[in-house]
Amino acid sequence: MPVGINQPSNQIKFTNVSVVRLKKGKKRFELACYKNKLLEYRSGAETDLDNVLQVPTVFLSVSKAQTAPSAELIKAFGKDTPLDEVRQEILLKGEVQVGERERKEILERVEKEVLDIVSSRLVDPTTKRVYTPGMISKALDQLSSASGQQQQPQPQPPAQSEDNNGAPEDVSSSTKMPRKPLWTGFAPNKSAKSQALDAMKALIAWQPIPVMRARMRLRVTCPISLLKQAVKTAGGAGAKETTPSSTGGDHRGGSKSKKGGKSGKGKGANKQHHGSEEEEDGASEAEPSTSKTPGTVKDKILSLFESVESQDLAGDEWEVVGFAEPGAFKTLNEFVGNETRGRGRVEVLDMSVTQED
Repeated sequence: MPVGINQPSNQIKFTNVSVVRLKKGKKRFELACYKNKLLEYRSGAETDLDNVLQVPTVFLSVSKAQTAPSAELIKAFGKDTPLDEVRQEILLKGEVQVGERERKEILERVEKEVLDIVSSRLVDPTTKRVYTPGMISKALDQLSSASGQQQQPQPQPPAQSEDNNGAPEDVSSSTKMPRKPLWTGFAPNKSAKSQALDAMKALIAWQPIPVMRARMRLRVTCPISLLKQAVKTAGGAGAKETTPSSTGGDHRGGSKSKKGGKSGKGKGANKQHHGSEEEEDGASEAEPSTSKTPGTVKDKILSLFESVESQDLAGDEWEVVGFAEPGAFKTLNEFVGNETRGRGRVEVLDMSVTQED
């Protein structure tokens, strides 16, 4: 009789296993589940735990086949918590162990998404044509390889100047240069959109290749009756508030001069009189600068466009189509909404114009 290999009948071999870990109550609890089913369970497509878990046992270590004692589960999750709720909490809140191959696939997928987004949002400033994902990838490789050297120059030692009391005062504290955004590489645990935004900021700041943000094509509609309306501004309030303080100072100075002696009465009055005339002259010179008439709603809208394609009148509405920077869309939308009180609107015709006709 041939001698065979004794294999335990109750031994379970985990294949295609994905381990979910959750640390709670100074203990780490693990579950062995199917990776694809786990993603479906977290998204809500799968609700049956039997299809998600390879075994319903809660482990302290799946690799060592060390099960979690009931006392540890009660201590961490509570005495009245059912075992199904414990499994659900581990599946929903736990960390998924990802292998090297899976991590590589995730990184490649994120990299492809980032390159697609960046290549569709950045254009050549001269030709207005998009770059291929390969050229964007090479430019980002240059930035990541030189990220250690892409540091701002060290500022000069702070120059100190003495104030009125003779104490040294730091002059260069308010003149610090802003740091340019850096690119250190792709990360599998960050979203592709946020990494694409960081990559575009770094490419525009360092310019390894000539790039610029692609312009948006917008259409603004506004009632004709509101085009010549003045833009609401808060100017002129500061000039009106400063005049009472100056007049109050003159009155206080006048009362002090009246209480003084005869010898200083005439001179003090003359000085105060000249000072009040100088303040009035300064106020009269400052008034024209603050009382300038603001532009109209139409002028403000046109100023936010980089180039205007067309202007039309349709009934009682004025319509303008043009190109603007992506950063100006929020300002334009808020301005039209506030000035027209919801009667005007801003529409996006094209998110990124890559080539001008």
